[in-house]
Amino acid sequence: AVSSLCRLLLRLLFPGCFTPAATDSSGRRAYVRTHLGALHDQLVELVEPCQGVDARALVVQLLDEVPLVKELLETDVDAAFHNDPAAPDRKTIAASYPAMLALGIQRFAHRLYRRGLYVLARMMTEYAHARTGIDIHPGATIGSSFFIDHGTGVVIGETTTIGHHCVLYHGVTLGAWNPAAKDDGCDLCRGPANKRHPDLESYVTVYPGATILGGHTRVGHHSVVGGNVWLTHSVEPYSVVTITPPQLNIRVR
Repeated sequence: AVSSLCRLLLRLLFPGCFTPAATDSSGRRAYVRTHLGALHDQLVELVEPCQGVDARALVVQLLDEVPLVKELLETDVDAAFHNDPAAPDRKTIAASYPAMLALGIQRFAHRLYRRGLYVLARMMTEYAHARTGIDIHPGATIGSSFFIDHGTGVVIGETTTIGHHCVLYHGVTLGAWNPAAKDDGCDLCRGPANKRHPDLESYVTVYPGATILGGHTRVGHHSVVGGNVWLTHSVEPYSVVTITPPQLNIRVR
């Protein structure tokens, strides 16, 4: 049921990319109306088992946010087009780039997460994870114009915040420092109240294989974090963070 919900959501967010869509205005209106109705029914079916929730009222609130999610995704597509010289056009990005699928699902799942539907939101982003290799927790807060190039192996934790116009490459981890930390009762500190993942301010680029850890770690705006960097403390805006190149040993076979 969750995979069906995700596929339906993607068809609504990216008309013509995941299923044929009519091109004239009346056809587009009918397409959106049909898919919104189907999305409403599936969400109600999945939300109703949650105790203490008015499923129909909550689903109406969620569907009201679909236009905002779509607007954010359009900025993501533009960011990909302006950052990737391999992209011939925006339609190719929307239809084939794994980051668009992952972000489309995560941006909507984030709305469920904020309303306490944690399990359903997590199941949705795990569907995207399985499809793309991009693991974005539904709790992560992500600004506009976000681009993940290639994407395989990217991990973005629950309490991460990402500003506007940021770029990540494959293999980047925005993770927790000491995720097994416990409280006075020896229980794990769980959920969004335990700020354990880093913050990226706007216009930050993080290159492949970099690992940025910790809830007190903040990367200042307009900074660049180089490939394979291990970063566990904050850096000022306009920083360039790199590692010393390793010594290479080259011999004739």
